[in-house]
Amino acid sequence: MIERLFEVDEKYMLRAIELARLGMGDVSPNPMVGCVIVHNGVIIGEGYHTQFGTAHAEVNAVNRVKNLDLLKDSTLYVTLEPCSHFGKTPPCTDLILLHQIKNVVVGAIDPFVEVAGRGIQKLRTGGCRVIQGCLEEKCIELNRRFFTFHQKKRPFIILKWAQTADGFIDIDRSQEHYGQPTWITNDISRIAVHKMRTDESAILVGTNTARKDNPSLTVRDWSGKPPLRLVIDKEMKLPAGLSLFDGMVPTVVYTSHKVADKPNLEFRQIDFNGDEINQILADLHVRGILSLIVEGGQRMLNSFISMDIWDEARMFTGKSIFHRGVKAPVFKGRMLKSEELDDSWMFLFRKD
Repeated sequence: MIERLFEVDEKYMLRAIELARLGMGDVSPNPMVGCVIVHNGVIIGEGYHTQFGTAHAEVNAVNRVKNLDLLKDSTLYVTLEPCSHFGKTPPCTDLILLHQIKNVVVGAIDPFVEVAGRGIQKLRTGGCRVIQGCLEEKCIELNRRFFTFHQKKRPFIILKWAQTADGFIDIDRSQEHYGQPTWITNDISRIAVHKMRTDESAILVGTNTARKDNPSLTVRDWSGKPPLRLVIDKEMKLPAGLSLFDGMVPTVVYTSHKVADKPNLEFRQIDFNGDEINQILADLHVRGILSLIVEGGQRMLNSFISMDIWDEARMFTGKSIFHRGVKAPVFKGRMLKSEELDDSWMFLFRKD
């Protein structure tokens, strides 16, 4: 009987996870959260956190319930512990207690210091029967960016590059060949990259990549919010006409100089003392940036790998053969999945 009840809880929690994913790219720096309310085996309300600063999943789910009298005999399933503090919205625990929802099933405890178990304790003190840890691993995986941000005090870091079939990320280019990236994969891969950008909060390139490739780092081939663009320019030697400086998307330049900001272009002074990456990550934590794509060249990627500061790697591989050039990064990771993109592939790795 206990196993049967657990299976029922998992069924509704899976639905809550499915709902939560709909907030991808729109709720950061908040977590993605889904909520399902069940009465006598029937879903009477469901919702998810749709936009940062707006109502949370629990509120949206309750608002979908037509007969509020049913709530006191219902079970509320939520992927993340209900908040117990006043932020941009009132505490969800207060709403649950107000409607006398007696049964609450929680996926994972919120790592945010203002919650961190207080929500569950408040519900129990208020008379709720709370079950925690239902599909906990799946719920943490759903919000791996949020958990990394609060537990490690830095963004979730995704290394990304494209490489040839024989393991090169670029040819040996002279200055006359600067200005356009060396194309390795195909149009479908480019669309996949732009889709990935809409899911993440920021994207970083180094000085050499900015100069050689003149990337725009936007989402032209997908619909969604572009990430915050970041570029390192220690000596302020990058040409002003680069796409990164077009003012179309918010951009931060990390430099050793003190420079006045421009519209959509911020200059952040840091010390170039060998600790630049940690300084940038600390700055991003202050900004509330949950995730970072590192799309730099060999030097930038190898810096993150050698410092062991990364969480995922997404390697796009094409059929081209260069024979010589700039070698792709070498790293150790566990491959989670591969995806065929016509005549190219995407391999996703997670750091062990």
